[in-house]
Amino acid sequence: MRIYITAFLLFSLLVIAFIFGSQNEQTLTLNYLIARTELSVAAAVSLFTTLGFLLGLLFCLLWKFVRMIKPKKSSSKESV
Repeated sequence: MRIYITAFLLFSLLVIAFIFGSQNEQTLTLNYLIARTELSVAAAVSLFTTLGFLLGLLFCLLWKFVRMIKPKKSSSKESV
């Protein structure tokens, strides 16, 4: 049940982001360190929403991988 709620919330947020972007047809200028580009607001919202989703997914997978590999501490202390 939890996966369905998460998927529904994710889908809802993506729909809201894309609706917001499609309603704004203005262009904006993005200045990078070495370049400059002009994008529509819809393209910028889509780009940064996708980028944020991928970074969040990467972080979650990395966190799960580290927790899986991390050695578990034993609950009993060894005698010296």
